[in-house]
Amino acid sequence: MGISRRQFVGGAVAVGVAGTTGFRPAGSSSLWKEYADSPYTHPQIPYVGRAGACGGATRRPRPPVVANVLSYGAIPDGSADSAAAINRALAEAGERGGGTVLVPPGTYRIDDFIRMAHSGVVLRGAGSARTKLLATKHLTELIGPYGSRYGGDKSSWSWAGGLIWLAPHARHASLVAAIRARAWPFEGWTGNKRDEWRTLTTVRPARRGDWSVTVDDPSTLRRGQLVLLRLADDADHTLLEHMAGGGPGPEAYSWDDKTKLTSYVPYEWPVRVMSVKGRKVTLERPLPLDVRPEWDPRLTTLAEPLTGAGVEGLTLEAVETPQSPHLLDKGYNGVTFQCAYDCWAEDVVVRHVDNGFGLVAASACTLRRTRVEGRGSHHPYFCREGAHDNLVEDFRIAARTVPAPAGTQLHGINVEGLSSYNVWSRGVMEMGTFDTHRGMPFANVRTEITVENNGRHGGDASAGPLYGARFTHWNVTVTNGRAGLVKIDTIAPYSATAGISEVREFDQIDVPDFAGELHARVEAYGTPGAVRPRNLYEAQRLLRR
Repeated sequence: MGISRRQFVGGAVAVGVAGTTGFRPAGSSSLWKEYADSPYTHPQIPYVGRAGACGGATRRPRPPVVANVLSYGAIPDGSADSAAAINRALAEAGERGGGTVLVPPGTYRIDDFIRMAHSGVVLRGAGSARTKLLATKHLTELIGPYGSRYGGDKSSWSWAGGLIWLAPHARHASLVAAIRARAWPFEGWTGNKRDEWRTLTTVRPARRGDWSVTVDDPSTLRRGQLVLLRLADDADHTLLEHMAGGGPGPEAYSWDDKTKLTSYVPYEWPVRVMSVKGRKVTLERPLPLDVRPEWDPRLTTLAEPLTGAGVEGLTLEAVETPQSPHLLDKGYNGVTFQCAYDCWAEDVVVRHVDNGFGLVAASACTLRRTRVEGRGSHHPYFCREGAHDNLVEDFRIAARTVPAPAGTQLHGINVEGLSSYNVWSRGVMEMGTFDTHRGMPFANVRTEITVENNGRHGGDASAGPLYGARFTHWNVTVTNGRAGLVKIDTIAPYSATAGISEVREFDQIDVPDFAGELHARVEAYGTPGAVRPRNLYEAQRLLRR
């Protein structure tokens, strides 16, 4: 086998060898060495080296400039509404096949939300310090009240929608129609009732970590096609048990009464086809789970996705209002990606928002150099409804500028609803927590983060376990010494906690959902920054197949 690349990172030599793996930073931890020998199938650490847009590419697409919002009547002094002009520019760019829409320096008042519904369209400001969109209305005013499909008096604007909303046109239109009809929808890739899909082919058994699958009928598959891997649970909930790592604990767990959790299955994983050779189909990423006959595995169609769209170089600021009571947000929300794939935000700030950056049934998206600041948010970042393979890096949650009103809640970097293989990397959290919000997310990574761990997690009891298998917290500095939701070896099954600060339990304290041995790993406890590699995601990027 020949060396395929050689790269220096932080003084360590990364050597990729075709057909194997070989990244060994100087002074590597024993856990990393063990992981690098079996990166796609390790029991505690997930492979996330391809998370993010375009497989985690650091260079984003640069489509040509096709429009300037000033030409459509946008006013850069904040004196009049510019939302209609910006939306016209975006729509026309999309109808012409895509391109970049410029928003020159200035402050633009927006009295409506910004719709990004066409693939290949980028909204680009002059930089987050120079271009500001000033939002005057919330989504309840603009669309209407949004209740919960699970009942009660909660507002779903507490975790859905954005004042910049990236979602494909048809899917977004159906969502808004359902909300206005008070027929509270499912929000993902297969429609408001999860019934808008058709089978492309059934899939033969395969193992987690395989890059290829054998299909029964390859005739409808082609290179570059985006498909959905669909895994349905069986009556014994063996799929949910597998997501939790398997064994006596998950087998003894009571799944049937977790009605919110069971509504999240089938598990739906969007992935791009890289090649079709006979009945062998190679995928863009390795399989996230085993593929077993009892789960009726299929490759299916999905909603027409939003792809290649981005928001860059601007600040979205809502008019400053007091934060709403918990679960009653009105929808002063920031930037949300929904049914989006290979999309991104870069150098974007949101301020005075109810909820900051959202990934709702979004996959393979990148949020880079983003920041949440102002009066305080419910969910500064939220990742839900089966969102997978996303990357949030170089992010910051700033300390709130006003005291929190009574009855409000702060979460932090949220993940829930069977969301998997997402990464939060190189972050500074001046407030909040690692909000694992029930709904059994699994195989997610938080790495090289400093956190003032003062938030709390949420989640209904009917949403089931806090954690599935293979959560990893790697190189985390906790500035206030609180353990909750960061040191997870006593609560998360088949998890890894490496290089975190010495912490102690206080405030919200959780107990394991699963009885018995958790098979969790701890390394370099009390020495954040000393663990090698420092950043788990970046080290995985250097591993070569």
